[in-house]
Amino acid sequence: MLKFIERIAIFGAGAMGAAYAGLFTDNSDIRVCFAARGDRFARLEGATINVNGRDYTIPVVHPGRVNCPFDLVLVALKHHHLTEPVLNDINALTGPDTLILSVMNGLESEKLLGHACGQEKIVPAIAVGIDAVHHGNNRFTFANPGKIIFGNDPVLPHADHTDRLKLVKTALDLGGIPNEISPDILRNMWWKFMVNVGVNQASAVLGAPYGIFQKVPEARALMVALMQEVVTLARHRGVNLQSSDIDQWVDILNTLSPDGKTSMLQDMEAKRKTEVEIFAGAVEVMGKEDAIATPVNSIFLNLIRVKEKTTAGKVG
Repeated sequence: MLKFIERIAIFGAGAMGAAYAGLFTDNSDIRVCFAARGDRFARLEGATINVNGRDYTIPVVHPGRVNCPFDLVLVALKHHHLTEPVLNDINALTGPDTLILSVMNGLESEKLLGHACGQEKIVPAIAVGIDAVHHGNNRFTFANPGKIIFGNDPVLPHADHTDRLKLVKTALDLGGIPNEISPDILRNMWWKFMVNVGVNQASAVLGAPYGIFQKVPEARALMVALMQEVVTLARHRGVNLQSSDIDQWVDILNTLSPDGKTSMLQDMEAKRKTEVEIFAGAVEVMGKEDAIATPVNSIFLNLIRVKEKTTAGKVG
């Protein structure tokens, strides 16, 4: 049994991955590195990243050249980057005692990671409230590190992973990353899904940073309408999500930097593929399965698909 976490590999060197790498480097003796291959490895090897005005040279490992497994693998990728080859790369960095913590959006990453690497290694988690932004040229900022919430895997309901959760908590504490062990991580995951469906998609369509949702009631109303459809689906599926949970998110939203941007807005501005398929797309699919109407998400699904095609110059 792993006694403490000494080595962490991060898949994903975007805004969140860079923020966490900087925090672990600043606050602890835990050895942290990025993991990548191909062009990504070439770009990261020896490169300097700047987080909140400070330069870091984070080591990068190639999954095909690792002989010793890592203690913790932190996955901070976009959903469409979690392909079969990447899942194989993540598995290559694990051993029998390795823990895998995904801070990815959506409800699917833990299942995909568990299938590829072993469900017993998965520590289900969400990241909430972090307002990290990528400004280009390996420059990142964040005003609020947010919180990582994690707990026992609901897929393994009879397993007691208290010791594993304590290991993760100790590592995050050492890294200066606010965190919390949840007694009901499935509910938390649906809560985060609700948040992403609301603010990410509304921000992408409106081109709006957090400040717009803090100050403009009409923008907030669009966000809430998207989220309310998730609450309805969750309750139908036996998850204890309430309309009051939307109010909890609004309280958090009001603490974020007004200039901060959701990951989907950043993707849209950079003309990258968004995660709309695991937000509105997933809501629409579940709505059809459960015979529950999801008209707001269906509209946003089409709006974002159109924006993706037009901003990427794919129409013509």
